[in-house]
Amino acid sequence: MKRSERLVDMTSYLMARPHTLIALPFFAERYDVAKSSISEDLAIVKHTLAKHKNGILETVAGASGGVRYIPFVGRKIANNVLVNLSKKIDDSHRILPGGFVYLSDILGNPQTLRQIGELIATSFAFEEIDAVMTVETKGIPLAAAVSEFLNVPFVIVRRKAKITEGSTISVNYVASSSKRIEKMELAKRSLQPNSRVLIVDDFMKGGGTLTGMTELVKEFDCEVAGMAVLCETRSTEQKVIKDYLSLIDIEEVNVEQKMIKVHPGNFLMKTDWEVF
Repeated sequence: MKRSERLVDMTSYLMARPHTLIALPFFAERYDVAKSSISEDLAIVKHTLAKHKNGILETVAGASGGVRYIPFVGRKIANNVLVNLSKKIDDSHRILPGGFVYLSDILGNPQTLRQIGELIATSFAFEEIDAVMTVETKGIPLAAAVSEFLNVPFVIVRRKAKITEGSTISVNYVASSSKRIEKMELAKRSLQPNSRVLIVDDFMKGGGTLTGMTELVKEFDCEVAGMAVLCETRSTEQKVIKDYLSLIDIEEVNVEQKMIKVHPGNFLMKTDWEVF
């Protein structure tokens, strides 16, 4: 195999397995070349990824070491994604009764969903994450996208348990939109004790749903490693959570006047874009 072919195959292999440590002897055997040649190839891949802000190739020294690909986008790419998202959402036709905003088309677009997942995964690229958690139903594709880039499983919290999931653990929480006590459940087999969980959701008003998922994580003897939402709305009520990331800030939603004001959220403030 020519070096050019080897570089393409090696890059493809690494990017398909993010956050996975791969030993150099594996590549040496795969391509039937010396480890010194593999080291040179990886140096080229690392430089190219960093130059174009397409990710980080991390080298781990030692007998059990190797390399791992870490999805990570640069500042310019992130800004472009957030600006484009803001423009898409800043549309009065998206306003729904109750001050909600229609997002199904965005979450249903594979390319846009992939960009969103990579942005959130970038923010938690160097955190120890064991699982991604979301609540049905709109948050499911978002959690799947994030978990793909972090290479960890995602779990789905249900409003009502399904018989196919076996026994569950449930918590009660106050829904921010209705101010009513509601219940959410998660199958007992979903999380291992002492797991670090990243909570994601598509839309947040007061943060009641995120609070409920936080309590659910505690019931499994696990730890919340972070929280991220696609959109948050500014409202007169105070948010019940504080430490979270949001990609889009919906400043105002006026149902009567059919008016919406949107701009990028607090996402960039939380991310070390200067890693390159």
